[in-house]
Amino acid sequence: MSDSEDRPSFANQMPVGSATFDDAPRRFRADHPEDKFSGASGVLFEQAMAQTRMAICLCDPHAEDTPIVFANRAFRALTGYDEEEIIGNNCRFLQGPDTDPKQVEKIRHALATEDVLVVELLNYRKDGSSFWNALHLGPVYDNDGNLMYFFGSQWDVSDVRAARAEEHHAKMMARELSHRMKNMFAVISGIVNITGRMRGIEKESAEINGRIQALGRAYETTLDEASSGSIEIGQAIRAILSPYGADEDRLIFLGNGARVPFQTVSVVGLVLHELAANATKFGAWSDDNGRVEVDWKRGEVDDSAALIIEWQEVGGPQVSEPENDEGTGTAIVNRMLRLAQGQIDREWAKDGLRVTISVPLGSMA
Repeated sequence: MSDSEDRPSFANQMPVGSATFDDAPRRFRADHPEDKFSGASGVLFEQAMAQTRMAICLCDPHAEDTPIVFANRAFRALTGYDEEEIIGNNCRFLQGPDTDPKQVEKIRHALATEDVLVVELLNYRKDGSSFWNALHLGPVYDNDGNLMYFFGSQWDVSDVRAARAEEHHAKMMARELSHRMKNMFAVISGIVNITGRMRGIEKESAEINGRIQALGRAYETTLDEASSGSIEIGQAIRAILSPYGADEDRLIFLGNGARVPFQTVSVVGLVLHELAANATKFGAWSDDNGRVEVDWKRGEVDDSAALIIEWQEVGGPQVSEPENDEGTGTAIVNRMLRLAQGQIDREWAKDGLRVTISVPLGSMA
C-alpha cells in the first residue's frame, strides 16, 4: 500500500451530507498524482482547500488558454458557478462590460512573466451581479523549479471599495465646505470692517473681526474630520492661537490627541481667542518675558465626560482680579460656556492668570 493509501484523506473522513464537506480538493489530487500532492502534504492540501473561506483556484499554464483545473467551494460560492461550469474555462469568464482593460492587461503580463500580482478589478457572478475582486496571482513551481500552476486567490472587497468611495466623497464635501466657509467668513469680516468705518467704531469692529477670524481658523483645520462626528481638538487649538505664538518659547502646547464632538469647536475657539487677546493687552504677552502654556485632555466633571483646557500665564506683569464689571470679552466667554453647560475657573495668581475650562462632551462619553 502506498503512503497515500496509509493516510486516508481528510475529505474521505467527512460524511457526504456534511455542510463542511467539499470533495473538490480530493478529486483534484486524485486527478493529478504526478504533482506530488500525496501523503501528508496531500491531506494538508485537502484540509486547507476544503475549509478555507478564501476563494482559490489553480490554472494550468501548459494547457491551451490556461484553463482553471481546480476551484474550491469558496470560489464557487463567490462566483455562483458550479464546478462543471468553471473547470476547463479561462478565468476571463468572470469579466464583464465594466471590467477595466488596464487591470486585465496587468494580469496577462504577470502570467507571461511568471510574476506575482495583486490587483483589484470588477468581476461578475453567474447571476450578473458585479463585485470588486482583490485578486492575488502567482506561479507555483515543483521541486525542480518547473512551473506547475498559476495560483489565484479572490477576495470580495466591494464593501471596502464602497467605504473608500464614501470617505473620498466626505473629503471632497469637506473641502468644498471649507472653501465656502472661508468665503463666508471673509464676507462677514468685510461687512464688519465697512460698518466700523462708516460708524466710526473701527476699534470695536477690529475686536469683532478678531473673533470671526479665530472661529474661521478653528473650523478650517477640523472640517476634514467633521464627517466622522469627532475631531482632534488640538488642531483647532493650535490654529486659534497660532497668530499669537510667533515665538515658540512664548506659546507652549502641552495637550494630547483628545477627540471631541465637532460642535465643541465654536466654544473653544471664542474662549481661547478672548484669553489670548487679554494676554496680549494685559497679561503674559504684554511683557517681553511672558509666556503662555496651554494643556488639554479628556476628563470627567461631575461624573460626565468633558474636555478640560488649562491656561497658564507665566513671566508677565503681576495681575489682580478686576474690580469693575466684566468686560465684553469676559461676558462672551461666560455666556458661551453657560450655553454649552461648561465651566470656567479663573485664578489671579501673582505670577499670572490661571484658567481651567471644562466643556461637557455629551455623546462622546
